Parts: sequence; structure tokens; C-alpha cells
Amino acid sequence: MIERLAIIGVGLIGGSLARALRAVGEVGEVVGCGRTLPNLERAVALGVIDRYTQDPAAAVIGADMVFVAVPLGAVRETLAAMRDCLLPEAIITDGGSVKGSVVADARAALGEILPRFVPGHPIAGTEKSGVEASFTELYRNRRVILTPLAETEASALDRVTRMWRLCGAEVSLMDVRHHDEVLAATSHLPHMLAFGLVDALARMKENEEIFRYAAGGFRDFTRIASSSPVMWRDICLANREALAEVMQRFSLEMQDLAETIQRADAEHLLEIFARAKSVRDRYSDSAKGDDGARE
Repeated sequence: MIERLAIIGVGLIGGSLARALRAVGEVGEVVGCGRTLPNLERAVALGVIDRYTQDPAAAVIGADMVFVAVPLGAVRETLAAMRDCLLPEAIITDGGSVKGSVVADARAALGEILPRFVPGHPIAGTEKSGVEASFTELYRNRRVILTPLAETEASALDRVTRMWRLCGAEVSLMDVRHHDEVLAATSHLPHMLAFGLVDALARMKENEEIFRYAAGGFRDFTRIASSSPVMWRDICLANREALAEVMQRFSLEMQDLAETIQRADAEHLLEIFARAKSVRDRYSDSAKGDDGARE
């Protein structure tokens, strides 16, 4: 059991972790930390956390598990602030979407504490943010990727793995670099497409009519463009090399598709669409066994 859990960043991700652990009776006290006072007060009112502070150093005092769920641009500052107040046995993990930048920040900020740091990334979420968006079932039947380092203690990895499994998640291990390449293609690129499409249409002269007659497919595809701009700015900057590469490859695919349409090449169009449908159908069938799609 986690005796005291410190959550640095009490939003959808951190709040849902606290809710899930409470639901299975595997956490004692939950201490929240964040920059927005009304959100922290609401977290107490909802029973997500027991008490709060806006000081990361104060939040981790006495905590045996620390979960960092702040924007990527604030990770190094947050880790450095808490370092000297951690218990000798405290385990630190995170929910950042780009592990390369998080690991670099942890190496710079934690020093000899690094063996007790377990980089992690829950592949779950919605376009909503804040503690009111959190819910107990967020991680149920979802994947959580852990990217342990050479220095990571086995006992620390075991505790973090168990924590996520108690939330109902399927835990996978992955190399840091490989994680960032995979997520650039499967998560970061789709968000860029949604943001780019909505922004492009919004700047067209007929944008009011375009959005008025947008069908369900447009709404479903662009839902993730309602995600936090600050969070996605940080993700783009942190994973810029892998993301730029996959966006370049995708732009070539779009160029090929545009040229195929322009020359009215029906056979090639059918080939592209049939191949895409086949792959998407296989993915959809396999996802049904996981009880739903992933973010």
C-alpha cells in the first residue's frame, strides 16, 4: 500500500490516478500540489486529495510515492524543487508524453536519487483538463509504458508497475528513444493534424459556414484539438526531432494523395483507401479486446 502519495499536478491524469488507487483501497493520504488554487480546492472538495500545497518541496515531505504530472516545460524545475525533501525510500515517477526530455531533466535535477525515478507514460486521456475531468476508470484496460533506465532500481520499477496494475492498466516496458518515436507517430502526429486542420479552416473566409455544416466525422476527428495548447506546445518542442521526421513522411503521403486525385487515378485511390481500411479494421478488432480505444 502507498502510505502517502504526492501528486504534483492535480489534473485529469494525476486526479484519475488518485481516484483509482482510492477505489481499490491502496493509498492512505493523498497530497496535491499545483499552481491553480481553485483547482486544488476543488480537488479537496471532490475527495480526490486530502490536502494541498502550492510548494512541490512541501508536497513530497513524508511521501513514499511521488507522481509528477506537470507540463514538460516545468519538469526540471519541479524535480529540482522537491529533491532535498524526499524520503530516502521515496519512489518518483511521472506521466510525461516525451520520455527523452523527462529523463534529461531527471538526470540534471535528481543526481544520486535517479535510481528511484521510474519514467512512465499512461496512454490514456481525454481532451478535457483539470481535476473535475478526472475519473476512476481512466486507466482501466489502457496501456501504461514505463521506460526504466540502466540505473533504475528493480524494487522501484516493481512498485510503480504494481501501482498502475492496481488501477487496471496493462504495463509495458520500452526503451526511451523507441517510446518517443512510437508516440510521435501514434499520438503526437494525430494531434498536429487536428490542430492544423481546425486552424486552417478557421482562417478561411467562409469559416463560419464551414463549421456550421461540419458533420460528425469532422467533430470526431478534431475533438483532440480541444486539448491543452500549453501541454502540446511543450510536447512538440520536447519531441521535435521524432515528430518532425514523421510529419515529413506524412507530408509526402499527402502530396502523393493530392497528385493521385488531381490526375484522377481511380485505381491508385482505391488501392490507398483499401489498404488503409484493412489496417484500420484490424486495429479496431484488436482494440475491442481492450474494452475501448486509446488516446
